[in-house]
Amino acid sequence: MNRYLVYLLRRPDVDPAVVPLHIAFLDDLREQGRIELSGGFSDKSGGAYLLRADDLAAAQAIVQRDPAHTSGGWTITVHEWQAR
Repeated sequence: MNRYLVYLLRRPDVDPAVVPLHIAFLDDLREQGRIELSGGFSDKSGGAYLLRADDLAAAQAIVQRDPAHTSGGWTITVHEWQAR
């Protein structure tokens, strides 16, 4: 599996009620062994997670199910990360 850095930036109209749903989504992915790291930025502007997936299309499909994405409250980018 490859690693993908998922970068989330909060939009001004973010719904705070979505945050627990997003965290539960990440917890589920962690139980599946798909999340290596995750966390919010100290300035509360967003966060990131390190996702394991077979390819970019699979990573994007997973991210599209994230409540942070489906709510429209965050700008999200996905990058393959070749960490060493």
